[in-house]
Amino acid sequence: MSSISIIGTGNMARTLGTLAVAGGNTVEVLGRDQSKTAALAQALGGGAVAGTWGAVPAGEMVITALLHATVVPVVTQYGDALAGKVIVEISNPFNAAADALAYSGETSIAQQVANIAPPGASVVKAFNTIFGHVLDKGGRPDVFIAGDDTRAKAAVAAFIATLDLRPLDVGSLAMAHWLEGAGLLTMGLARNGVGHWDFALGAAEIST
Repeated sequence: MSSISIIGTGNMARTLGTLAVAGGNTVEVLGRDQSKTAALAQALGGGAVAGTWGAVPAGEMVITALLHATVVPVVTQYGDALAGKVIVEISNPFNAAADALAYSGETSIAQQVANIAPPGASVVKAFNTIFGHVLDKGGRPDVFIAGDDTRAKAAVAAFIATLDLRPLDVGSLAMAHWLEGAGLLTMGLARNGVGHWDFALGAAEIST
């Protein structure tokens, strides 16, 4: 089991926190609004606690459950408090119409986080190709992960397994750009080919 700190108090923070507690993990919630933070920790149950915004997170793994535009500023604010932590970055950087990425070039929010993360911190991209309500409904999709630190990815994969989900390693952190593009792909599928939001991307093994 893992020791998890979740920065954020929104829908994905609640969803992942609920799954983490059910999976036997230790959970800390961190949010700017202390009353909302305390309320979420209480709602999660299972010994989840409300931490103090800006303090060193208690968890060895820190999930940034934040809107994409706030991820880098928040990681910058936390600074050395994240030293030695595994930072799990889950955002989807869409433009306002959610029909293109919010940046240009082959970068990613996860790579931008890695560029400003303190020494000893490792960044792993995960969870961004899954709609939160799919997890809320008990869906068990594949979780694609990308990162440069093998041990950090192994730790994230082990955490994902406690959620009764299947982790699939797609390679280095440079692949986070393409995972963020895959997040955009899910939006296109929901609006067009699939025609609804109750699905997730996955990998099917075909035997010959």
